[in-house]
Amino acid sequence: MTRTDEESRDISAATHDVFAALLDPRLLERWLPPHGMTGRVEWLDARAGGTYRMVLAYADADANPGKTGDGSDLVEGRFVEIVDGVRVVQQIEFPSDDPSFSGLMTMSWLVEPTASGTRATFRAENVPAGISAADHRDGLRSSLHNLAMLVEPHS
Repeated sequence: MTRTDEESRDISAATHDVFAALLDPRLLERWLPPHGMTGRVEWLDARAGGTYRMVLAYADADANPGKTGDGSDLVEGRFVEIVDGVRVVQQIEFPSDDPSFSGLMTMSWLVEPTASGTRATFRAENVPAGISAADHRDGLRSSLHNLAMLVEPHS
């Protein structure tokens, strides 16, 4: 059985600023890791057909061994579609010896203008069964929060 998880957030920033943060490797390292994790982009070729690799590390590796077993999650992806200012669609594979964490997940990041800025929506389809639905939605919300904090103007 496949599962889809989705979360949205209204962000008080211009759509082009939000969209730009979706593909900039240095910005991805700052906003994508949910609370309790850090991220490192090893490579990123932001074009349809391009690939990327990111390592997400847990702050408390003893409490959470991660999908790769060393306190981290290795994320390898391929960009399926990039529509400038609108959406980024990618296929993500989690290399893992545990079949409940492996498989091919499709992640779509969508942005649309609103009266007060931008609505960002993250949709994950075919989420591996080993990923808790509640934890995954919390992680999506945390990443959206980080994205908003990064791109919203601060006084």
